[in-house]
Amino acid sequence: MTKDVIALTPKMPDTWALLAGLYAAGPEAGVTAGSGGAVLRLCAPDGRPLVSVEAPLLVQVPGEAERLLGREVPVPFWWTEARASGAVPGAERLAGSVCGRLALLLGGSTWPGTAAGTEVVDVRAAVAPDDGQPVVDVLTDTTSVVLSDRPVLALTTWLSEVLRGTSESGRALQIVTPPHVRLSAPARATLLQVPGRWVVQDPAQGYYDGLSGAVLRWRDGTFAPALGADGTASVAEAFGRTSPSSDRQFVVAFRTTLPAHEDIVLGEALETAWRALTGSAPAGWGTAEPVNLPWSPRRLTDLARDRAPEPTHLLVTGHPGRPALAWIRVTRTTAGVEQDVTLTLGYGEDEEPPLEAITPLAGTLVAEHGLTTMLTSLRRAPRDLTTAPVLQAPTVPVAFTLGARDVRGIGLTHARRPPVAVRPVALGPASEPALHYPLGDGSDAGALGTLHRLAAHLRAGVPGAGTGTET
Repeated sequence: MTKDVIALTPKMPDTWALLAGLYAAGPEAGVTAGSGGAVLRLCAPDGRPLVSVEAPLLVQVPGEAERLLGREVPVPFWWTEARASGAVPGAERLAGSVCGRLALLLGGSTWPGTAAGTEVVDVRAAVAPDDGQPVVDVLTDTTSVVLSDRPVLALTTWLSEVLRGTSESGRALQIVTPPHVRLSAPARATLLQVPGRWVVQDPAQGYYDGLSGAVLRWRDGTFAPALGADGTASVAEAFGRTSPSSDRQFVVAFRTTLPAHEDIVLGEALETAWRALTGSAPAGWGTAEPVNLPWSPRRLTDLARDRAPEPTHLLVTGHPGRPALAWIRVTRTTAGVEQDVTLTLGYGEDEEPPLEAITPLAGTLVAEHGLTTMLTSLRRAPRDLTTAPVLQAPTVPVAFTLGARDVRGIGLTHARRPPVAVRPVALGPASEPALHYPLGDGSDAGALGTLHRLAAHLRAGVPGAGTGTET
């Protein structure tokens, strides 16, 4: 039985329904809360966690259940997720019983369907690690290890809390999955930024890193690369078991800076990019997966304002017909309010990414949204925007845009004459232009070297050397 069980119900799990689910552990169990009540922990009589239950989430964005679970569920619906500790016998049945009881009371279903139950699970003899975190499976002095076996490992509220807890304790997070599990784009991006590792358990070869391919061994309380006699890591054979993909992912990463004032509205630059590249606005936004709220820049802005001066991290998704995901990081700096955005769109064999829209989009972002930089690129990768634990084709840059402020700091003459076969396009007012550097159509890997030489040239510019008016 899987450790992760999800109740998908058309009715809200109210207090009484949640109590009925939690009483699957019998009257001896206890309940504690974390993350401001966003995650409940069902505990053994000694207070140690057996199952974590996320607060019910009203999903109003179509396609999220299909994207993450491979199952169509009409919106709106309530998503209630339970996760069992792998260190406790019987905890898996308990997680299934919690969600099974919710589905029985409220209608709907569970994922996976085979996990649902309604029986009472005796927890009086349970022994679980006293880790002070949401349920993890192995805890050592250096590492928190969790096991997962779901179609798509997503950046859920539970995973976000685990990441926060491991960071605060000075540990690294390692997620162990079978080879059929894929990462969602937000989960992959997060694991690349934090002390963490995706550990894939291959039946034939043991463990390897799902993002780098390095063969791993459990040593001194953590998974680490297995080094050869020469001190280098070997790459798992399973990591290379991939066939050329005709699917592509189009990635648009940009930063904007807006003056900090009361009337500021965040997310409008992303919506502009979304409309230019897909023909419609985003479908929804949220702080974790599944993305649950209908798209609303003003509500997004309100949340970021409430969290200021702390940074705000947000996820945005598109409509089911065009796979599209974005993540935004909003920060307050001395320059104003910065938005770091990465928008990824998926295209199949017979679909062409809208490369012709990039230059006009850059011009609009420069003129209306305070664009600082933008890098667009293409990579051979699944249309559904997930990542499998196999070797990925390199990302090939398509274009780079430098905003007017940085052009001014580097010097216009220096910035417009890079030592590469690229002729930049001036955007915005002639007196203080931004520069857009076309790098290719995404088919020539040599464009990556061109980008590196361009970046080195721009970094070598002397701050203040240009007035922004040279010709």
